[in-house]
Amino acid sequence: MYEELKDEGMRVGRKRVARLMRAAGLQGISRRKRVRTAIRKPGARLAPDLVDRDFTADRPDQLWVADTLAPHCVRRSAGVTYIRTWAGFLYLAVVIDAFSRRIIGWSMANHLRAELVIDALQMAIQQRCPEGVVHHSDQGSQYTSLAFGKRCREANVRPSMGSVGDCYDNALCESFFATLECELLDRHRFRSRDQAGRSVFEFIEGWYNPHRRHSSIGYTSPVKYEMEHAHAA
Repeated sequence: MYEELKDEGMRVGRKRVARLMRAAGLQGISRRKRVRTAIRKPGARLAPDLVDRDFTADRPDQLWVADTLAPHCVRRSAGVTYIRTWAGFLYLAVVIDAFSRRIIGWSMANHLRAELVIDALQMAIQQRCPEGVVHHSDQGSQYTSLAFGKRCREANVRPSMGSVGDCYDNALCESFFATLECELLDRHRFRSRDQAGRSVFEFIEGWYNPHRRHSSIGYTSPVKYEMEHAHAA
């Protein structure tokens, strides 16, 4: 709130903002804890860990991180988070640019087959046209599939994978999903997959990318941070 007011040209101190928020009964939404692990297919072909929990990048399209999720959480099984709508489950796969925290690729479906993550990767490739970018994920069966590996080779994308069952090996994506659940999914019930899909789309493209502030990039939004970097370059 302080950063938003400062960006609008209002001269106000952090302590005053905190005091006025308390007086108005306003407070930030707290994230709930969540535990996720990856389902690794026996005999799957794995990629090395090229990131080693270092999610910093000096420029766009140097490091991408990816993961899958689903819309209102009801249970977990072997690390897969199921998100319920009245019509069944919906799953979301995302690709995030570590430089700006921008969601550059996403895909939603009612299944967890490899096509889900390939579609998200394809969207990122079409938007950014990268050269030798590192794509980091967990060891889920979708990311270790032959089809996903083939698409990475075709696009000159370098796969990287963290260890099984350790959320810190993909902490940047875990942070986004925690934000999505806290700010959207925990506050709504969806009648259909289409309704859930529209809400997630509006959250990503209408709020998270262009407007949501991140402390890791100087309390600015992903889109604005990339624009400032391009202008400086």
